[in-house]
Amino acid sequence: MDTVSHSEEETKIIARDFTKKIPAASVVALRGDLGAGKTSFSAGVLAALGAVGPFQSPTFVIMHRYDLPRSSVQGIRRVYHVDAYRINAPEELARLGFDEWVSDPEGLVLIEWPERVETLLPASVTSVSLEALSDTERRISWESLSVGGLMRGAGE
Repeated sequence: MDTVSHSEEETKIIARDFTKKIPAASVVALRGDLGAGKTSFSAGVLAALGAVGPFQSPTFVIMHRYDLPRSSVQGIRRVYHVDAYRINAPEELARLGFDEWVSDPEGLVLIEWPERVETLLPASVTSVSLEALSDTERRISWESLSVGGLMRGAGE
């Protein structure tokens, strides 16, 4: 899936539509430079699942856990919003419980800056790339990957 958002609000709408395709126990790797819209996309996913805001980047606390008031259609009850920007080594995130988050059968892990902890990521990950095209426009694309390569397009 590849699309262009023309505003922060449109990014959240795209994220809402993306959320309908993501099952429980998924890991979503959010890739993009500073200001690319990773946190706005995450806020759209969280809102679509019924999480209670405000939604902020967990840059300084590393992880925010959102317990949903009710299970989503896909069986998601918890969202772990992770920001690995301040992680110096993957072991730091592992010590915080990353393996538990990704193995939660009713969880969804949204991870910003996944390239900093690539060795911890499970074999199957949905990768979302966000690219700033202008002050307001963002290119957003995603695909589901596995160790063996492309599994299926999450946007299909």
